[in-house]
Formats: sequence, structure tokens, C-alpha cells
Amino acid sequence: MSHVLDIKTGGKSLHEAGKVLIMIHGRGGSAQDILSLSQHLNVEDHALLAPQATNGTWYPFSFIAPVEQNEPWLSSAIETVGKTVQTALDVGIEAENIYFFGFSQGACLTLEFLARNAQKFGGAVAIIGGVIGEKINRENYKGDFAQTPIFLGTSNPDFHVPVERVYATANILKEMNADVTEKVYANFGHSINQEEIELANSIVFK
Repeated sequence: MSHVLDIKTGGKSLHEAGKVLIMIHGRGGSAQDILSLSQHLNVEDHALLAPQATNGTWYPFSFIAPVEQNEPWLSSAIETVGKTVQTALDVGIEAENIYFFGFSQGACLTLEFLARNAQKFGGAVAIIGGVIGEKINRENYKGDFAQTPIFLGTSNPDFHVPVERVYATANILKEMNADVTEKVYANFGHSINQEEIELANSIVFK
């Protein structure tokens, strides 16, 4: 199975905006859900693009399951993020003015896409996520982030995302020349807290 490209929009129109925020929802969530979060972010001048996962999930199993168990959904999901980025590029928006926000399964997908396609982006926020796979395949990750600011926030423990994978992901992104900030909250639970929103605004959407 593969995803049908279905991009929900918000904020400024693509043709008026100088910047784009791509928002990637979590398992069981929706594009509309994650778009509603934008009202808490400093993105008034951004066009908002949120692809909708077919059947509400980007891939069927845990992000730390063997990759082949999550295929062909996973490759299709990564391709969907790429097509969403291309939608912005096609109207003349530069990659350095494209931003990302992902939560949970959407954070994992965002980080996997970015690590495979590193370049100077505007910035990224990934709440409770890490790069995908039972084992990390470093060979998949290429490019140079040129000091793109990336904020990683998570809870320890988190039922879905081991904190060790968040740290490993941060290290990979740093090796690829991203400006990474990570924040781990003890026993916060599987959600987004107010401080994470404030950090996202001060580090990425400034």
C-alpha cells in the first residue's frame, strides 16, 4: 500500500508567503489536528502544509521495528514528505525558508526525511521522535544541514520512543552540521508541553 497525496493547508497562501511550515501528524492524528497547533507558533507569515496519512498512520509498526516490516508504507510516507517540500519549491520558495514540525510518528518521519535529505532548511521541531529502523543505517543519511536549527523534545520514559534513540538521532544530526537543541522531560508523557512550544518559537520560529 502507498499513501495518496492529500495536503491540507493553512496560514498564508503559498503565493503570498515567504516561508512555509510543513506539519506532520502522528499515528491516529490528522493533518487538521496538527495544523491547529500552528496558532501557538510564531508562524503568522508562513504558508502551512500538512499532508494527511492514508488511514491515519504513516507506517503500520513501531519506528524501531525492522524497516522491511514497515514497507512499502514507510518509503511512500518519506516520498509524501518530499512531494510536500516540492510543492513549496515549485512556487519559488527556497529550501532555507522551509520549516518542519512533527509529533510522535510524524516526528520520526520528519527526522528520517531530513537526515536523508540534509541541506540548509529554515529549521525543524520534532517532539517525541527519532530516525527510523531497528538498527540505525547511517549510510542512508547524507548531506550538510549548514547549521539548520533543529529542536528535539521528548519525555523519559516514553512508551513509543526510547530516549536512547532521541540521543542517537541528535548525534547524527550534529555530525551532519545541524544546530541541535535537545530537551528531555522526566515522566512528562506522550504529549507536547508549553515549554516545548516556547523553545520551538525561540530556537526555530524566531
